[in-house]
Amino acid sequence: MFLVIYLVGLMGNFLIITAVALNPHLQTPMYFFLVNLSILDFGSISVTIPKSMDNSLINTRVISYPGCVTQVFLFLLFPATDFALLTIMAYDRYVAICQPLHYESIMNRSACVQMAASAWITGIVYSALHTGNTFRLPFCQSSVISQFFCEIPQLLNLTCSDSYLSEIWAIAFSMFLGSNCFVFIIVSYVHIFKAVLRIPSEQGRGKAFSTCLPHLTVVFLLLCTGFFEYMKPTSSSASNMDLMMGVLYSLVPPIMNPII
Repeated sequence: MFLVIYLVGLMGNFLIITAVALNPHLQTPMYFFLVNLSILDFGSISVTIPKSMDNSLINTRVISYPGCVTQVFLFLLFPATDFALLTIMAYDRYVAICQPLHYESIMNRSACVQMAASAWITGIVYSALHTGNTFRLPFCQSSVISQFFCEIPQLLNLTCSDSYLSEIWAIAFSMFLGSNCFVFIIVSYVHIFKAVLRIPSEQGRGKAFSTCLPHLTVVFLLLCTGFFEYMKPTSSSASNMDLMMGVLYSLVPPIMNPII
């Protein structure tokens, strides 16, 4: 099952990257950001699935401590950068629809590269803070993680110190960054929908909506899967619900984004 999911994810994201690279008509800011999104999705599924398949093939459930740290860092990096990039893409849609005459001057190549770089830097800083905050705690409980990859909620169950404050800090920090991005996306789309409704032709409105709805769908998918995973209570023992939620929020968005 994981092999099929992995191959579908690789193929979908690779096709997007190849199509944009080979087609000169797709050398636009929107497709530049889509390539970055595909790279992030490519990396996201490559963090968890190969190691899980490797463990299945050699009949083991072991991951080294450095491997676990690396997996946590990368697993946080890609979705965080993903959300930052989706926020930038909302601004790109806003400029394209609300300020079309200034689009080429505002969204020039230099600006797009700087925006994409800022999304990656945001993801790196966010991931480094969370990973450092988690692995600075002493681990003295059972070394069994009730998940098919290393994730922070399960790791916090293994600490000997009270991880309550760490969890509160991590959730508060995530909510602060996430809510700012979410509000920015909502405000952008309020202006976008106002502008679209003023377009006189039905065909024009349909074309404008067709460029926005896929983006909103991807944002909704990422937020919903992440919200349900990190807002649900964690359990110290393995459960089918924990495993299913892990699959849902770690594998579904990278697979669905190319399809959307």
